Amino acid sequence: MEHVDRCVVLVDAGYLLGAAASLLAGEPARSRITVDHTALIHGLRERAEADTQQPLLRIYWFDGAPDRVPQPEHRRLRVMPRVTVRLGALTRSDGRWAQKGVDAAMHAELTELARNRACSDVVLVTGDGDLLPGLMSAKEHGVAVHLWAVQAADGDYNQSEDLVAEADERRVLDREWITRAVRAKELTGICAPAPAPRPEIAAILSAPLPESALAASAERAADTAAGVGVVRNGSATADEAGSEDPAPVGGAKGVPTPKDLAGLRGPGPQATPHPANATLRWSSDRGWVERPGSQVGEPPETASLPTLAQLTSAEQRWADREEDITTVGGDPFEVGQVFARRWMERLPEQSHVEKLSAMYPRIPHRIDGELLRYAARFGLLAHKDDQIDEHDRYAIRAGFWREIDVRAAAERVPAGE
Repeated sequence: MEHVDRCVVLVDAGYLLGAAASLLAGEPARSRITVDHTALIHGLRERAEADTQQPLLRIYWFDGAPDRVPQPEHRRLRVMPRVTVRLGALTRSDGRWAQKGVDAAMHAELTELARNRACSDVVLVTGDGDLLPGLMSAKEHGVAVHLWAVQAADGDYNQSEDLVAEADERRVLDREWITRAVRAKELTGICAPAPAPRPEIAAILSAPLPESALAASAERAADTAAGVGVVRNGSATADEAGSEDPAPVGGAKGVPTPKDLAGLRGPGPQATPHPANATLRWSSDRGWVERPGSQVGEPPETASLPTLAQLTSAEQRWADREEDITTVGGDPFEVGQVFARRWMERLPEQSHVEKLSAMYPRIPHRIDGELLRYAARFGLLAHKDDQIDEHDRYAIRAGFWREIDVRAAAERVPAGE
């Protein structure tokens, strides 16, 4: 049986993006670069077809992910034409992240393609010598192997010399080619890249606090200044403020803790009363659960707001899942927008939007919990560096409010204007 005249590209994403980060940013941390995945995939396809003189069958993208849960970039990639994503595990050891199972998956795919004579040419974008047996096996089955390297930052090799020696053809993706799809992030300091500015997130963080929360924060700050320790549960999360940082001493406005929002009685003769509508909620892996002993009463104006699940039929649920898989990339801001769009489109009464808008920036806890559980489907809210990423939470809520604001404004514009 003859080989089919077409090419396949196998990409070790850890090598490609790590080497690109070294070249452009001076260190292999992928957090130091921004990647245009559409442009990158287009460039890989164009270059592979030009080098091999064969049409592309498929690009396989091999990468690691915590618990093999697809991250936003993987979700964007896997819905692109002729792209298949294969995920290995991403584990942390001695303070560093390491891929597990990626090399084995690449080896298995390469061997299977060659054995089944699915292609005449294979392009490998990798530097790991562990792939040498697979490369040799592919050659024995009559497949031409093209090995691509990323230009090394120090001018030396960043690939296994044995791998280079065994390849039929070798090409180098130089700085000019890399920068068509990858760029280094600008730094504001020595250690970390500058986060993208989000005015909506800043608005949520700077929102005015309830009087009870301000009083509790001020009292706690005074106790701290006097040497009285304040005990906080490190896993607590305020469902309507999204933070647990203590109020700074010196008059600056603090972000309320769950203790503040619940209006728990503090030490001292002057106790803070319990607000009638305060609710303390604790985060968990299963979403949002009530903490025993907290006040669970909910104001009538928020209790009357329906959840998205209540507004969604079985057919719509299937269509939503299809959209999530095929078109929603998984950016936190985008996830909040998608959830808000669906909620508003299915509301039976516009008055619900007006009620919600009056509560900005605090989302009623039933809807907020549902929003965050929806975001968890995309791998968001996962533990990063052993801490929950609060910035993602702010971005999700900010996207929600931006969509609510845009659509509410559109509803207010009279037809014909």
